[in-house]
Amino acid sequence: MSQATLLEQVSRWSEETCGQELRSVLPKLLSMHQSTDSWDEHIRILKVITEMFLPHLSVSELEEECFSKVLPKVVKMFSSLVDEIAKQIGGLSSQNSELRLFLRNILQVMISILEALSGVVRHLCTYEEAPALDAIRSLPSCILTLLKDTFQHCKESESVYSGRLSLVADLLQALFKEAYSLQKGLMELLEKIDFESNISEEEVFDIVTVIHSLLEICTLISNLDVALHANTWKFIIKQSMKYQALLEGQLRHSDIVSLLCNDLLMSFRNCCELAEQMQHTGLQDMAQNSEYKLFQKTAKMCRFFANTLVHYIKEFKDFLAKSCSHFHHLYLQIFSKFPPSLWSSLVSTTHCNEMRSMVLVAMDPLITQLLPCRDFAEAALAPKPQLTPDVLLPHCLLLTNIMGKLRSQPEEVLLLWCEGSQFPEEIPRLSIFQALLQSFRGCTVERAVPVLLPGLMMNGQAQSQVTLHHHVCVQLSACLATLPAPIFPQLERALLEAVLQPDTQTAVLAVDVWCFLARYGTAELCLHHVTLTAHLIKLCPLESYHLSHLGMLLRRMMFFMTPHHQVEFVETFSPQEAENLLVWSNVLRRALSEDVRKRVEQDIVNLASSMITNWLEKGCRLGELEKVNKVLSALLVVVREQPAGSEQVSTVVKLVTQLWPRLCTQQVQAYPTVRCTLQLLLSISAVLVRNIDFKDICQALACLSNLLSSKCPDVIMLSGLDFLASLGHLSIPPEMQSEVLPRLCSLFSAFLSEKTWILHQHALETFSLFAEVTSHEAVISQSLTSDEVKNEVVSFLSKTLNVQETDDVCIERLKLERSIYETHRERLETCNDMESAVDLQPCSKRARQQTNEEQEFEKYLQAAESNLKALQTLSEQKPIPDWVTARLRELHPLITKINTALPPQT
Repeated sequence: MSQATLLEQVSRWSEETCGQELRSVLPKLLSMHQSTDSWDEHIRILKVITEMFLPHLSVSELEEECFSKVLPKVVKMFSSLVDEIAKQIGGLSSQNSELRLFLRNILQVMISILEALSGVVRHLCTYEEAPALDAIRSLPSCILTLLKDTFQHCKESESVYSGRLSLVADLLQALFKEAYSLQKGLMELLEKIDFESNISEEEVFDIVTVIHSLLEICTLISNLDVALHANTWKFIIKQSMKYQALLEGQLRHSDIVSLLCNDLLMSFRNCCELAEQMQHTGLQDMAQNSEYKLFQKTAKMCRFFANTLVHYIKEFKDFLAKSCSHFHHLYLQIFSKFPPSLWSSLVSTTHCNEMRSMVLVAMDPLITQLLPCRDFAEAALAPKPQLTPDVLLPHCLLLTNIMGKLRSQPEEVLLLWCEGSQFPEEIPRLSIFQALLQSFRGCTVERAVPVLLPGLMMNGQAQSQVTLHHHVCVQLSACLATLPAPIFPQLERALLEAVLQPDTQTAVLAVDVWCFLARYGTAELCLHHVTLTAHLIKLCPLESYHLSHLGMLLRRMMFFMTPHHQVEFVETFSPQEAENLLVWSNVLRRALSEDVRKRVEQDIVNLASSMITNWLEKGCRLGELEKVNKVLSALLVVVREQPAGSEQVSTVVKLVTQLWPRLCTQQVQAYPTVRCTLQLLLSISAVLVRNIDFKDICQALACLSNLLSSKCPDVIMLSGLDFLASLGHLSIPPEMQSEVLPRLCSLFSAFLSEKTWILHQHALETFSLFAEVTSHEAVISQSLTSDEVKNEVVSFLSKTLNVQETDDVCIERLKLERSIYETHRERLETCNDMESAVDLQPCSKRARQQTNEEQEFEKYLQAAESNLKALQTLSEQKPIPDWVTARLRELHPLITKINTALPPQT
C-alpha cells in the first residue's frame, strides 16, 4: 500500500478504528513523517498523528512513542520554512503572483504546524492529572523553539517584507494569533505540572530551560502584544517562585532582573511620550480619548513591572549582587523624568500624578530591600560616579532617601553605608555623608534655579515647598541625631571635607549641619570643634576659599560656646599674639560674652597699634606686609561692632591715617600682599568714614582713580565701591568739594559703565545707596554721562525688571554653563590660589639668585621707592611746601655718596 493510499484510508477511520490499529499504523506514519520532504505531506501526516492517534496513547507512551520521534522533524521543517521565506522574499511583488502564492502557502503551512501543536497541548490539558514533565520532555522545547522563530519573524516583518507587507498581512496576523494561542496553552499546561520533592536533575534542567526560553521570547514580544508580554512575565516569576528552592542556584537571575528593568524603563518612557503628546495637543475629554486609554494601559504595565521587580528582588536578593548597578541606573532614570528634575517630561499634573502612583510607589520598597546589599552600596557610593547631568539630582535625592531610612536599619547596614571602604582590597566607596555632600555639590543648575521639593510633615500638615539645600540639610541633621557614637568620625570627616572644597554653597550646607551638631551635642564637643577649626585657620593663606569657609564655620560656632569655654578659647588663642590674629579676624565680637569681648577687642587694638607702628618705623618692608594685613583683617571686625566715638575707633583711625600715605598704586598691580592691604584699608575706611580726615579720603579716591585706568582685580573694585557708598553719609565742606566731588563723579561714571557683570551690578547698588542719603545731589546727575547708563540707573532705582530671557531659556543657559563652574572648581582644587588667579607664563631664563647682601639692598630700595611714590602722589594733590623742596635737594648729595661709596663690581 502506498503512502498516499494509507493516508487517504486512515483519514476516513473512526476514532475506534484508530485505537484498534494504533500499534500497526502509527509506526508506519512515523516512518513516513521522517522520510518525507514535502511540506504539504508533512503537515498532513502530522495532523493525522496528533489528531487521530495521539489521544489513544497513554501518558507513559507519549514521549517515547510519539514526541521524541515527531517533534525534532517538526522543528527542522519549521526552520526550513522560515529560511525559504528569507531566500524568496526579494522577488515578491503584486505582479509576481506565482511567488506570492508560494510564500502564502509557506505561511499557511507554518500556521498549520502551530495549529497541530495547539491541538496537542489542548488534549494534554484535558487530563485529570497533568502529565509529568518527563513524559512530554520534547514538547515544551519544540514549541518554544517554534514560538521564538515565529515571534522573531513577526517582529521583523516590516523590514523583511518591506513595502510588500500588505500581500501577506492577513496570514502574518493569523500566524501571530496562532502562536499567541499556542504559548498561552503551553503555559497553562506547565502550570498544572507539580513536581514532587524527589525531582530529578533532568527535570530541573527542563524547567530552567523553559523559563530561560520564555525570557528570550519576552525580548521579542515586548513591542508586539502587551497582554502576552505581561502573561509571559507572570508565568516566569510564578514558576521561579514556585520552585525557588530547586531552581534558585540555576536561574539566570541577572538576565531576568536586567530584562525586567529594561521593560519597566521602556514602558515608563512610552508612558512619558504619550503624556507629552496629550499635553502638546491639549486634549480635554481624556476619558473618551484613545491616547489616554493607551496611556492608562501603559501606566498599568509600568506598575506591573515595578511590583514584579520588587517581588523578585525580595525572593532572590542573595543572587542579585551583579545587578545592583541596574537597579541604581533604573532609579535615576525614572526619577529624572519627574519634577522637580529639570530634565523631566512636560506633562500635565494629572498625568504626572498617575505615573507617580503607578511607578514611584514601588521604588521606595525597592530601595529598602537593597539597603543591606554591599554591591548596591558600592554602586550608590562610588567615589567618582559617571553620571550624566540629568541624573545628578535623582542621585542626590536617592542618597537623601537612603539617609532617612538608615535610622531604622540594623547596625551592620548602618556601618555599611556610613563607614565607607575600610581596606585597599575593597571596591572603593565613600561614606554616605561624603557621597551626599559630593552629590549636592554636583547639582549646580538645580541650586541656581532653584528647584523646590515638598517639605516635611509638621503637626499633621505638609510644609510649603523647600529648596534642595533645605531638604538635604533637614534629612542629614535628622540622621545625625540618631547616629551611634562610632559613626561620628566619618560624619566629621565628611563635613570638614565639604568645608574645605571650593563650592561655597556646599560649604554652607556643611556648616549648617555642623552648627546643628554643635547645638545637639555637648558643650565640650563644640569646644573641640571650634579649637580644631581655629588651628586650621592659622594654617590658611590670607586669600583662599579655605579661609573663607573655615571663617564662616568659626563665626557661627562661637555663638554656641559657653562663657567658660570662650575664656578657655581666648587663653588658647590669645589675641595678644600675632600668630592668632587670623583666627580673631573671623570671630564676631557679639558672639562673645561681655567681659571676653572687651578683653579681646582691647588686645587686638593694642597689638595692631604695636605691629603697625613697628612696621612703619622699620621702613615699611614689603616682606612683612602680610603680617600687617592680618592685623588689618582683625581690626576690620573690631571696628564694625564699635560705636563711633570709642577709644578703639580713635586708635584705628590714627593707624589708617598713617597707612594711607604709605600705599603705592604701582605696587598694587605687582604684589598680591599690597592688593590685600588696599582692600582692607578701603573696607576699614568705609566703616570709619565719619571719623577719617578728608585728606585720607582724597588719598583713597586718587588711588581708585589710578587703578581704574589699569586692569585691577575685581575684589579691589568691589571694596572701592563699598567705600564710595559710605561717602554718601558725609557732608563735604566747601573747601574740599572741588577736589572730592569731581573724583566721585568720575569714579561713579566709570563703574556704571563697567562691562563686568558683577562690578556693574554692584555699581548700580552702590550708586543707589549713595543717591538715597547724599546731600550732594549734583554728583548724581554728573555721574550719569550717557543715556544708556541713565536709563539703567532709573530702571534699577524704580525696581523695574528688564527680563531678557524666559525661565526655560534661563534653565538651558544654566545647563550649558554647568561645565564652566565645574572646570573652575576643579582648577581651584588642583592649583594654589596664586596659580588659579593669574595665568603664569614660564620664564625665558632662570631668574637671578640674590645673595643675602643683595636682598638687604633690595629691601631698602623698595621701601625708599614706595615712600617717594607716595610723596609724588601727595604733591599732585596739594601744593608742595618750600621746606619739602629743600629737603629733596638735600637728598641729592646722599644719593651721589651712595653711588660712589664702593667701586663698581665686575
